[in-house]
Amino acid sequence: MLTVALLALLCASASGNAIQARSSSYSGEYGGGGGKRFSHSGNQLDGPITALRVRVNTYYIVGLQVRYGKVWSDYVGGSNGDLEEIFLHPGESVIQVSGKYKWYLKKLVFVTDKGRYLSFGKDSGTSFNAVPLHPNTVLRFISGRSGSLIDAIGLHWDVYPSSCSRC
Repeated sequence: MLTVALLALLCASASGNAIQARSSSYSGEYGGGGGKRFSHSGNQLDGPITALRVRVNTYYIVGLQVRYGKVWSDYVGGSNGDLEEIFLHPGESVIQVSGKYKWYLKKLVFVTDKGRYLSFGKDSGTSFNAVPLHPNTVLRFISGRSGSLIDAIGLHWDVYPSSCSRC
């Protein structure tokens, strides 16, 4: 009798866990093998992605900075090149990221749920296209490797935060 009760409890626990939907996924890492690792995993606590700063030169993505809620992440990458800054509209989210790379990141295109294409860099190299694995999820933070350029990028997807008092 005790064995049947334990088995029933185990089955109920397993089926309860199966009901919980997964929402997070990861795409990447796209780019070369050099650079120092960075991650904005803690920045997602400041809110959804609300703006992007991307520094580009003639050939490469040189640097990145992302605003989460109202707080800018640390800048990663080098200092040479032109800095471009784009703000997302309130409630707008990134739902796809594509780009090109060789030894370094060469191009990034952020696609939003409002149909905007935010493009940075040059159109040459090996292509990638990243989308979340689960429905109703958006880009929550980035990670990767950088030095004087952005060597590689990883994209982390999850549900849009339901409420953000700091946004």
